[in-house]
Amino acid sequence: MPGWIPVSPSTNPGPSLRAWRRFRRNRLGFASLVLFGVMVLLSLGAELVSNDRPVVVVYQGTVYWPLVQDYPETTFGGDFATPTDYLDPFIQQRLAEPGNWAVFAPNRYGPKTLNYFATAPNPAPPGAANWLGTDDRGRDLLAQLIYGFRVSVLFALALTVTGVVLGVVTGAIQGFFGGKTDLVFQRFIEVWGSMPELYLLIIFSAVFAPSVSLLLVLLSLFGWMGLSDYVRAEFLRNRQLDYVRSARALGVSDRTIITRHILPNSLTPVVTFLPFRMSGAILALTSLDFLGLGVPPGTPSLGELLSQGKNNIDAWWISLSTFCVLVVTLLLLTQMGDALRDALDPRKQDT
Repeated sequence: MPGWIPVSPSTNPGPSLRAWRRFRRNRLGFASLVLFGVMVLLSLGAELVSNDRPVVVVYQGTVYWPLVQDYPETTFGGDFATPTDYLDPFIQQRLAEPGNWAVFAPNRYGPKTLNYFATAPNPAPPGAANWLGTDDRGRDLLAQLIYGFRVSVLFALALTVTGVVLGVVTGAIQGFFGGKTDLVFQRFIEVWGSMPELYLLIIFSAVFAPSVSLLLVLLSLFGWMGLSDYVRAEFLRNRQLDYVRSARALGVSDRTIITRHILPNSLTPVVTFLPFRMSGAILALTSLDFLGLGVPPGTPSLGELLSQGKNNIDAWWISLSTFCVLVVTLLLLTQMGDALRDALDPRKQDT
């Protein structure tokens, strides 16, 4: 057709693709995303990286899967019907006989495994057996860091998702309807925000048994208010635009206007703050674990390791390794947040 010039999708990308290209051009932010993703994937497969059980055992022609099933010691020539300790020198000798073999994780310790055969008193310094040393209970420090990182990331992700959902819903209701609805919500937020969060955590920790779910619920009750203000401001601005007024004039329902028209155009601050909210959640969990108000005892925790480092000043490897994991994690999330903020900035155009 004369005068018609076809435009390919590659030359006229959508806003999401343009934002992704800007994010990719930020080398530090993109490298942080890749590195953080690798760390998360390794932690999710922690049983394959650090475990006191072999992944697979072939003993006398029979295949066993100790990673998913318990086997008594008598299965491998032992004398007792108790669960097999695969770090026992006798069991290792039996598995090393001709025709028998086992595939172990690179680090042969789990988060609760005690090194009964250590030659140094606990906490033991880094060595050939325990690459980063042990804590004051004799547990492998590398295994504690891997599993503790997984607990922190999963908890931060759950807390972030819960806070985002509550913040978006409350902020959308306030900003869209305004008037008395907005006024009532604002007064409620002022009162609720003045509640002493730390004192409530101490009280509930004394009344109820410590658990990750309880901690998630308590922190979620207060973690949505900051994001709600940003969503409220976006809705107050966008509801006055012409396309929203046109939709109302056409008789479109409030629910459709909120979910299909205003909300997609109000999610920029939500997406931008996600890495920062995750870093804040990790810091919150670490701080509560350090004070003894976090996850149940025995759960791998970065905060508990910091507390052990404080109580064992001479065991420098505990504080140093935990501090490095926390700094690297928070630094990666911060760089990702900065790159994401720049990528979603409408004032920055593709060159």
